[in-house]
Amino acid sequence: MAQATSKITLSAARDIPFNKLVLSQLNVRKIKAGVSIEDLAEDIAHRGLLTSLNVRPELDGDGNETGIYRIPAGGRRYRALERLVAQKRLAKTAGVPCIVSKGETLEVEDSLAENVQRVPLHPLDQFRAFQTLREQGLGEEEIAARFFVSVATVRQRLRLASVSPRLLDLYAEDEMTLEQIMAFSITNDHVRQEQVWDTISRSHSREPYYIRRLLTETAIRASDRRAVYVGIEAYEAAGGVTMRDLFDQDHGGWLQDPALLEQLVMEKLKADAEEIQTTEGWKWVEAAFDFPYGHTSGLRRFYGEQAEMTEDELARYDATRAEYDKLDAEYAEASEYSEATEQKLEELGAELDRLNDRPYMFDPEEMARGGAFISLGVGGELKIERGFVRPEDEPKDETDPSADAGDGADHGSDLPATGIASGEDTQPDDEDETIKPLPDRLVLDLTAARTVALRNALANDPVIAFVAVLHAFVLKTFYVYGSDSCLEVTVQSARFSQTPGLGDTVWAKEIDQRHEAWGQDLPKDPNVLWDFLIKLDGVSRQALFAHCASLSVNAVIEPWNKRTRAIAHADQLARSIGFDMVEAGWTPTADNYLGRVTKTRILQAVREAKGDQAVELIGHLKKTDMAREAERLMTGCGWLPEPLRTTSDEGVNERGAVADDGSVGSDESETASELSDMPAFLRDESETSDDDAGDTEGEIDGEHLAAAE
Repeated sequence: MAQATSKITLSAARDIPFNKLVLSQLNVRKIKAGVSIEDLAEDIAHRGLLTSLNVRPELDGDGNETGIYRIPAGGRRYRALERLVAQKRLAKTAGVPCIVSKGETLEVEDSLAENVQRVPLHPLDQFRAFQTLREQGLGEEEIAARFFVSVATVRQRLRLASVSPRLLDLYAEDEMTLEQIMAFSITNDHVRQEQVWDTISRSHSREPYYIRRLLTETAIRASDRRAVYVGIEAYEAAGGVTMRDLFDQDHGGWLQDPALLEQLVMEKLKADAEEIQTTEGWKWVEAAFDFPYGHTSGLRRFYGEQAEMTEDELARYDATRAEYDKLDAEYAEASEYSEATEQKLEELGAELDRLNDRPYMFDPEEMARGGAFISLGVGGELKIERGFVRPEDEPKDETDPSADAGDGADHGSDLPATGIASGEDTQPDDEDETIKPLPDRLVLDLTAARTVALRNALANDPVIAFVAVLHAFVLKTFYVYGSDSCLEVTVQSARFSQTPGLGDTVWAKEIDQRHEAWGQDLPKDPNVLWDFLIKLDGVSRQALFAHCASLSVNAVIEPWNKRTRAIAHADQLARSIGFDMVEAGWTPTADNYLGRVTKTRILQAVREAKGDQAVELIGHLKKTDMAREAERLMTGCGWLPEPLRTTSDEGVNERGAVADDGSVGSDESETASELSDMPAFLRDESETSDDDAGDTEGEIDGEHLAAAE
């Protein structure tokens, strides 16, 4: 006979006055966790008690109920109600919904079961619940107040709920982590989110940082100089959209519309150029986001003079300088760090800089024919280069070109028909009282004799010989026009306008600063330059000479001209001054090398710099991602590509592999000699130029290598 299934009887629910309730000492929750008692009390006051207390009747010694009920489960709710009673917001006799248990189980079981069997709310349910409240009209601040969280937390939850529903479903099925969902939330573009997920699903790397990188690769950081110059507010006012990361430092976010930003940059640059041209009085002002390195080559540069300090400014400068020097000397002898002293020194230094940073005044006549270039500095500031004259704007020389040929007497006289061309001397007519110019051939012979004698004299005076060469160098470097010298030496400075970003390097900036400083110190008139150089101290002369000479260095390898002897000499020069590109600050990046070579060369570079294990980490990536990861891996490794290595006398490429000895047998021909002087990477002809070209667009977009498992 089948046994009947026993029916379950649930515990009865009833309202019990608060003053009849006491906490059970058998409640298993001993450690504070979750929402505070204060916040829970406010929540109960707002929406009432959502969950009943679990209670058991207290029995006396005879097993009879005393009318008091102990609470084994629901202690935090009781503490919250107790707080409301203490605040007189709830009556002591107010009925409290309770479940009265009378079973055979122990009180400690009730407490443990309630806490163990409770399933926490899935984060996605909370995200969607916040989103529903927002759709029903509650603001972020109100939601935060009702659930005792910060407004930032509410915004984060709402942002997570706005991720593509397809990705949220994957998260609900535990196929995606919360950190990955947080990374996807930086953009509201569901299509792009799903494209990136599909991409990384086939990849070995699914890290949140990689997801963020893929989502922002076509955007521009808010810290970019263009964004700083225009301003995020102006960009968004023009309709631009900014992506923000609410879960990680985003330094202002990413601007999603590069074309709009470029347009705003050029419009603002044009307006600034017009204002500078109008207010300062230049003939022209040229504006561009960036100018190629060497854009001022061929233009004459003139410099302004800094305005003199007024008596008040001079007195304030002297007083500030004295205070700074005194405080600095006292602090140097102090044994302890003082934040107040550091701050005071910084304030005094800033005041000295402000007094020194006075505007430069330019000659109005020069300004009427000259102009300026404005572009963006690396920090988004406006970069203004003033004082350039184009060749066509130079004043015309109306003097007689033959004036220098004679001695200043009667330049209107007719020259003899014969001269240098005929080789005949023309003697003056003794019967004519007019003194005629000397014959050209005689002048040539006399000055030839003077030249040889002057050469001999100069060779015996090394100091003046140095000054003479320096004079010729400075004329060619700083004055451009009117720079004739009796020394037939010249300084040529090659242009590298085709190399992007060269002007932003620390080396180019130091050269520009040095050139600017000398330009301010040198006399404005080239005719008085000689006297200036004669009076200049020896150390300054050497520094000026080195600056001018440095601008003539050209170690560029051109596709049509390998310049083997010149490059070999560049290596000698580098070794002599202890020069090394790594120590100079060069490091491989996606922009300057890794993104401009094939994947094979990227992997070769990483292997040489970090070893085979590093190669395995990036071997499965597409070229663009591989270049970026290689840049990260190779930071600070000291590796150089072959064209940047200096070949030592022993044939070893510094920062590289041992060079090929380049043997050419016993051939003593010119070609063999040149090959022996070539650096290793120029002698190696085993690789074709095609290997140096980047992958084609189709290869970049279509190639998907399987991740190494």
